[in-house]
Amino acid sequence: MSHALGVRAARKQRTRQALLDAALELLAGQSLSGLGLREVTRAAGVAPTAFYRHFRSIEDLGVALVDEALGSLHPLVLAVVADTRDGEERIAGIIDLLACYVTKHPAHVRFLAREQHGGVRAVRAAVHTRLTRLTEGVRVELARDPESVGWSEDDLRMLAGVHVDHLVTTSTRFLEALGADPAERVRVTREAADRLRLIGLGRAHWRD
Repeated sequence: MSHALGVRAARKQRTRQALLDAALELLAGQSLSGLGLREVTRAAGVAPTAFYRHFRSIEDLGVALVDEALGSLHPLVLAVVADTRDGEERIAGIIDLLACYVTKHPAHVRFLAREQHGGVRAVRAAVHTRLTRLTEGVRVELARDPESVGWSEDDLRMLAGVHVDHLVTTSTRFLEALGADPAERVRVTREAADRLRLIGLGRAHWRD
């Protein structure tokens, strides 16, 4: 009995993932607001009625894509911030992480870049919620730095927000540099590092 339940659960998860993957592929050339349910199910190879066993609507599927993209990035970012205290080591770690993530998951990054300010309110809200949660996690880690002694929670939250904004911007720039001249990727990397150094300088003198 338990084996049969496990097989059904695995089959259901495969169907759900097939719908997500199909939608993500279709969204390479259009926005979520223009995506149709039948278009997704046809690409996933499932019946339209099967869609509703996994998602309430296309908007619900979009929220799931946000969770899939930012949910996987969230712990990676926090791990880099937590494991690096030296400024240059942290800068290198964050940029390497973003470059690798964009290379491995360009469709997710493209989806987030488009839908963060797109026409689907539920998805915009989901992106905002996920980024806010990431900002709070970064704030907690930054509070452990020796440089944070005497900082208020509000100021640390503002600093964390600047870091997360930089993360989003840099991811988009790495996405744009995919397939471009290697010199462009080097330029994006160098500029991203310089921006983080500038943030670090501002942090060092903020309480002045």
